[in-house]
Amino acid sequence: MAMDRRKFLVSAGTLAAGLTAACGALGGAQVARPERSRGAISDPPPGEPPPLDPEDWGSVRQQFTIAERPIDLSAMLLASHPWPVRSAIEEHRRGLDLEPTLYHERNDDRLTWASVEAAADYMGADPEDVALTDSTTMGLGILYNGLALRPGDELLTTEHDYFVTHESLRQAAERTGATVRKIRLYDEIGDVSGYGIVNAIRNAIRPRTRVLALTWVHSGTGLRIPLSEIAGVVEEANDRRDEEDRLLLCVDGVHGLGIEDETVDDLGIDFFAAGTHKWIFGPRGTGILWGRGDRWAHVRPSIPSFRDRASWRAWFRDEEPAGRADGARMTPGGFKPFEHRWAMAPAFELHRAIGKDRVRERTHDLARQLKEGLGSIDGVRIITPMDEDLSSGIVCCDLEGMSPRSAVGALRQREIVASTTPYAVEYLRFSPSIRNTPEEVEAAMRAVRELA
Repeated sequence: MAMDRRKFLVSAGTLAAGLTAACGALGGAQVARPERSRGAISDPPPGEPPPLDPEDWGSVRQQFTIAERPIDLSAMLLASHPWPVRSAIEEHRRGLDLEPTLYHERNDDRLTWASVEAAADYMGADPEDVALTDSTTMGLGILYNGLALRPGDELLTTEHDYFVTHESLRQAAERTGATVRKIRLYDEIGDVSGYGIVNAIRNAIRPRTRVLALTWVHSGTGLRIPLSEIAGVVEEANDRRDEEDRLLLCVDGVHGLGIEDETVDDLGIDFFAAGTHKWIFGPRGTGILWGRGDRWAHVRPSIPSFRDRASWRAWFRDEEPAGRADGARMTPGGFKPFEHRWAMAPAFELHRAIGKDRVRERTHDLARQLKEGLGSIDGVRIITPMDEDLSSGIVCCDLEGMSPRSAVGALRQREIVASTTPYAVEYLRFSPSIRNTPEEVEAAMRAVRELA
């Protein structure tokens, strides 16, 4: 579902027309908008899209209604919906409110598949291999707890990974008799290198290692690991293995999706989980889980799927479902906030309209500005690697004599929204995105200078 820029503008107009019609059907009722103490970037009347010039970052910024103050530099936490996503959510919400059963029956298959296709097109994937989830956490949970593991199989991860990866692996090991081993990729973040990361993983793989569970961009430091080179190491290991003993490279990709422009084939991985309500700016409570074709044979579903027709037919006949798992079978069933699931496509289309390469360049430019500016301030230590091959959109730092939590509080008093890293070792964390400007980054650095 790739869209050129002219088609994107037409699509935005179509969404506006549909929303206006829905408002008219309700006697002109309008949606209440939250009050903002310091104004917003853009808040047009319902049904009137702000003009979009994908070549103009000011125009892209106008797609968001995020407040001008405080300045939000925490895109890695939760998305502000851009106009096409807000419009689609509202259109579907109104349709469901007017005719809940009929609107769902008319639209669920078509719009769910549109979301799957948009995600697949963005990632360079086969739509049949894409499952829809509610979040990165759900995707990793159903992946790791669904792996066909045997007692003694090893699940290999790193000490640097997030709670969700560690806890999902612990649960899987407890259930199957597999074991979990955690390794360090570096001794000091200041000395990290791509070669060192790849070599550490190469030396850690053992004959019983069945799963390599990694995170593309670490939320605790901002480090981005060289996945394609790691995939080459995994491929070397699999050259000496039977298919049932294959080493699977599984990735938490949430802080790379929506910034980096590689496809899943470029990365060479086996499984990829990510929420789409962060850097993609998709509907809150949406996500994807992708598996590479036949690799799905190594996973068992743990939640019944409503998308998988084969499972329904087997149930009617009191039989076991035929065939292996795929994206449809691995999509958790149940009734969802459908207006959000159905509004995923416009988020991916906005990124495609702007250009994945331009999104990447803009995000890296803002992160580089932050790293270089913060690094010039006495008393500030940059944690995130300066090397752009080893970093993405997250920038972590440490302020001498001030805890990260105190720094976050002091910055919010100065109308700058940052966050702390939720790990045993905490850092101050910024995550600028395409909704931000260089001037906002400069304002954040001025605020840090006041604290340092």
